[in-house]
Amino acid sequence: MTVSGASVTPDVLDGLSLPERVALLRNRMAAVPSRGETASVRIESSDPDPVRSDFGEAEPIRAVRQRAVLPVPSALIDVLPHGGLVRGTVASVSGAGSLLIGLVAAVTGAGGHVAVIGQPRFGVLAAVEMGAQLSKLALIPDPGPDPVEVAAILLDGVDLVVLGLGGLSVSPTRARAVVARARSKGSTLLVTDGHWDGAELRLDASVHGYDGLGTGRELGRGRLRGVRLSVCARGKAMRPRTVRLDLRSENGRIEWHAEKLEQNPLSIAVST
Repeated sequence: MTVSGASVTPDVLDGLSLPERVALLRNRMAAVPSRGETASVRIESSDPDPVRSDFGEAEPIRAVRQRAVLPVPSALIDVLPHGGLVRGTVASVSGAGSLLIGLVAAVTGAGGHVAVIGQPRFGVLAAVEMGAQLSKLALIPDPGPDPVEVAAILLDGVDLVVLGLGGLSVSPTRARAVVARARSKGSTLLVTDGHWDGAELRLDASVHGYDGLGTGRELGRGRLRGVRLSVCARGKAMRPRTVRLDLRSENGRIEWHAEKLEQNPLSIAVST
């Protein structure tokens, strides 16, 4: 995949030392256009209206309570405390891959730049069907032995960095350093497939059913037309919220529809 004609592939990175990889990534980042006003707008007010992106026309990214945010699928707005992914923070995503793809599609669809690291099976076609702009998307399926370092570099100039950890756990000391970098650059880091201490927001998606697979003797046959998801959002300063989503294929596009928002009860530990 390319960003402004600058491709980063496993073949390019093969055989390079870590300093050489870092230098190459910095050079490629220089080819990425600077983030424009359509990618981030800070509103100096406490306007509660959240960011809305329907994967259609690019809309300016708004801020809620003076916090600049990246857009998300419109069906997820009510489940997130600020109506989007807050800039300068780290969030984690787990479970069904449709959620991650939808988040990437929403940001690129609004004109933001996204880098996806360590996700060789990322669903590019599904992202396009959700409204992603491929010219705003960089894929780095094999970042080498230190994907966290690659992510830290890309935070310098990319709106959203998706980091696949491949089952690894990042130490709290290193996590804090990357969080500080994200905060200073105003970029958002989205971690998946691993453990990251101190994420401000955690999103978990699970599949609850499919549409289009037939019934009776035809059960399991047919063309998949939709999938039902349950997405739970947890954060440091919020009560867990769960929303049920219906993802449907409509006229060559995948549309998101919210079915129900649930406020999860707080769990309180009582010592005896």
